Amino acid sequence: MKLRAWSRSISFQLLAGVVSLELLSLLLFAWVMVRKQHQEIISRVEQRLVHQTNIAAFEAEEALDDRRPDLVGLSVDIMAKSPSVASSIVTDPDGRILFAANNTADRPVEQALSTQELIQMRRVEGDAPVVFSTGPNEWESVAAIHHLGRLYGYAWVHSDRVWDNQQLELMLHSAVVFGIIWIAASIVLVLVMARSITRPLGVLHDGTQALMQMPETPANFPLPVLVHNEIGDLIEAFNRMVASIEEQRAGLSDTLSLLDSMLANAPIGFAFFDRQARFVRVNRIFAEMTAGTMSRHLGRTLAEVLPAPVSDQLQAAILRVFEEDRPIRDIELNGEGVAWNWTWIANAYPIRTLQQQVRWVGVIVLDATDRKRSEEALRKTEKLAATGRLAASIAHEINNPLEAITNLLYLMSNHAGLQEPALGWVRMAEHEVKRVAEITQQTLRFYRQSTQAARTRLSELVDSVLSLHQVRLQQRGIRVEKQYDPEMDLYCFAGEIRQVFANLIGNAIDSMPEGGRLIVRARRTVDRRNPERNGVRFTVADTGCGIAPEAQKHIFEAFFTTKEVTGTGLGLWVSSEIIAKHEGSIRVRSRQKQGDRESMGTVFELFLPDEDQGRKIAAATQTVDASA
Repeated sequence: MKLRAWSRSISFQLLAGVVSLELLSLLLFAWVMVRKQHQEIISRVEQRLVHQTNIAAFEAEEALDDRRPDLVGLSVDIMAKSPSVASSIVTDPDGRILFAANNTADRPVEQALSTQELIQMRRVEGDAPVVFSTGPNEWESVAAIHHLGRLYGYAWVHSDRVWDNQQLELMLHSAVVFGIIWIAASIVLVLVMARSITRPLGVLHDGTQALMQMPETPANFPLPVLVHNEIGDLIEAFNRMVASIEEQRAGLSDTLSLLDSMLANAPIGFAFFDRQARFVRVNRIFAEMTAGTMSRHLGRTLAEVLPAPVSDQLQAAILRVFEEDRPIRDIELNGEGVAWNWTWIANAYPIRTLQQQVRWVGVIVLDATDRKRSEEALRKTEKLAATGRLAASIAHEINNPLEAITNLLYLMSNHAGLQEPALGWVRMAEHEVKRVAEITQQTLRFYRQSTQAARTRLSELVDSVLSLHQVRLQQRGIRVEKQYDPEMDLYCFAGEIRQVFANLIGNAIDSMPEGGRLIVRARRTVDRRNPERNGVRFTVADTGCGIAPEAQKHIFEAFFTTKEVTGTGLGLWVSSEIIAKHEGSIRVRSRQKQGDRESMGTVFELFLPDEDQGRKIAAATQTVDASA
């Protein structure tokens, strides 16, 4: 961890700066004052020595004039008692010491003058003393003593440096005391000023930390304004900034919520990719379209999520958008899912976050599988309708020549006088022609649907459908078992119910390519869900291959088929709509072969209400037709 040599605290920085500045100032002041005081001390020492030397010489001259040489020694002793004098001496003109005295007992009395003192002695002229230094802080003065107009000797005074140093130390001590008092006062002042600065700054710092830790819930705002200066203005500006950010965040949050809601609940797939064609974000619909979760896509490439042909095609489009910076529309993607083919229509567009720079590419995917299957089913249905119309036209046109052939065969059998076996052949031809005529009539019945409900014999509905499939039933070796009263009738739309039976019986035949049993049963009963409703229950059962349990959940959905190319996925869906129109119900039970179990097949059970319910249906239908 990196250690800081300087604290980041404003209080410490202010305190250290002021103390350092004052220490430097005091040191500089002390140095200047010491030099100046030292110079003043030297000047005072010189003046004092001149004065003291003159006094010593004057007193010696007065003692000699009074003819009291002994008083010269007394004068020397008195001068030596002065606190600023270290020693006092009187010498003869040759420099021999006549009288000497010291200020302190630990200093020995001088016995002879030094060479430097002898040199300075010769500089004395007249009555003016000579002041000179004999070493560091060592000062001395000498003056001539005259008696009766001639030179008697010299008076010497040596300054006491201890007394001078005490004066200098006293001055330094005063300066140090003043410095300590001044620094202490400055520290107190700095602490007070620093608190007035750091306290509001601390509030601002705590507010910033709280905003960083809880940006969504700034509960400590607005911050209190503790001072009314530039820092107080800064806190007020900070409070206004936080309030503005909160307003903008609220608006942005609402916008993002709306966008997220639109992205999550839009009925189309959204995906966003970076420059490596990796998923940045997807919505729920796109995740469901690719049979995965939203988190599974993030950071993955297209090749890891989609099959190779589709991923390569979509990746090429995405990279092209990045390169050309323009959208690409209506990209058709065809792939294979778990159990069915799917078709997507994709649109790729650039997403710019910076000027003239594409950061992501968004892809809007529309699942067009149902639309394409619907279009294919509509084409097949249109072909079937055209075929039906053509078959009805052919059946209509066949009726006229069939009628002529029937009449001719009748004339041949009754008036031509034919004998056996020719007569038998004519009768056989009449039977076949009659059968052809019946088929054409059944075809016309399918084409010419009734527009209103009526009482219809059930046997005619079922037999007409079975007769149309007679050839397929015989070719596949399917045994038909009829279990219904030929005289039983039902109030219904005959053409629509005939279509229901055609779909169920046709599916049963398709499920038995190698033969089996087809059971058609009808009986009067009551509705299981509502015992007060009377009606007819139909059962169409086969011993075919059965329907897979997973497929049974979808067989009544539009365009769902297990016949691949030959199926449209509309037969059972239309049948369920017809049954619902008659306020009936339809159920299915099916079982496939598993292991050694031989029994398998499918049972469709229909319940249609009779008469009363049927008349209500008719009345409701007529009302709808009238309003239309």
